[in-house]
Amino acid sequence: MRHFGHISPAAREGLFFQEPCAFDAGSPIDVLSAALGATLYSPATRPRLADDVAKQAGRGVVSMVLCLEDSIDDAEVADGEANLVRQFADLAERGAQTPLLFIRVRVPEQITDLVGRLGSSVRLLSGFVLPKFTEERGVLFMEALTSAEAAAGRRLFAMPVLESPELLHLETRAEVLRGISRTVNKYRDRVLALRLGVTDFCSAYGLRRASDMTAYDVQIVSAVIGDVVNVLGRADGSGFTITGPVWEYFRLQERMFKPQLRRSPFAGRAEELRTALIEHDLDGLLREIELDRANGLLGKTCIHPSHVMPVHALSVVSHEEFSDAQDILRPEREGGGVLRSAYTNKMNEVKPHRAWAERTVQRAEVFGVAKEDVGFVELLAAGLAE
Repeated sequence: MRHFGHISPAAREGLFFQEPCAFDAGSPIDVLSAALGATLYSPATRPRLADDVAKQAGRGVVSMVLCLEDSIDDAEVADGEANLVRQFADLAERGAQTPLLFIRVRVPEQITDLVGRLGSSVRLLSGFVLPKFTEERGVLFMEALTSAEAAAGRRLFAMPVLESPELLHLETRAEVLRGISRTVNKYRDRVLALRLGVTDFCSAYGLRRASDMTAYDVQIVSAVIGDVVNVLGRADGSGFTITGPVWEYFRLQERMFKPQLRRSPFAGRAEELRTALIEHDLDGLLREIELDRANGLLGKTCIHPSHVMPVHALSVVSHEEFSDAQDILRPEREGGGVLRSAYTNKMNEVKPHRAWAERTVQRAEVFGVAKEDVGFVELLAAGLAE
């Protein structure tokens, strides 16, 4: 699979200076963690889940979470588990192309139980999402994952969700973060990414952000994100990929929006399409994606298919970013110094900007580099028009 792999090779050639790389469940962990993109959540109880998974793979989704936790009623868990086993068997029998598939469980025991019940279809499973992750709960989850991995005979990843009240509360946050850090570092080779449960953070104070606000406008939430990145997202080799919080709002119906995107040429129509995004409650999403990256996050939790392509389109590295990163990382620049960017609009200081440049090149590998005259509008249009 690859990002924008659902569009034609000719269309990709017209959009990308450097095309996104191909990857699969067996790719190196650093590639997969950067490539997660918009991770689409779906309740595990959906009766046609296999059809949904195959359809979303055909629309450019590369990672999905099938949820047995907050998205379903407590009384539905057993039915959800049985449905997952059936739907995985269906997908395996079809030989369908699937995204990277993860199961969000409630308790550690579900991990080993489900791996056993999946049988040979476990080959379609990439790992588990672990809710309300703290040191105490996390060790139990990770031990169960290790046992399940041995039973399955394949690599299984963990994506812990940081969402517990103890992490939110100021008086316990530092110690909880230290405990989480100890746990994920002990199992570093199995931790694909850390996910933020911002809805749970807001719930602890009876808050909910409006559609014209981002998570960063809620000061309690913004403070926690900053502290999580401070401890767990450092660029010195000790950090992990931390994904952006869920965007709760959707009103966009693709059948209504696609005609606006299919009209050509796109030149000169950026403002028109931006207005369409605002009208469909996606302007806040776009601002939050930009703030995610500015605050050290990569990828995003999504609960609606209409959010996927905006996340992916804004994850593509611009030609200007790539030019700056390449200049900074040239071997002859290892000694440091300052240089004017090739676009002659900024200073590139080699040593302070090196970590940014390395992360930019990593993102360019999995999301590609846009051509000089290609921007978000063209990438979004191409992604939705197929």
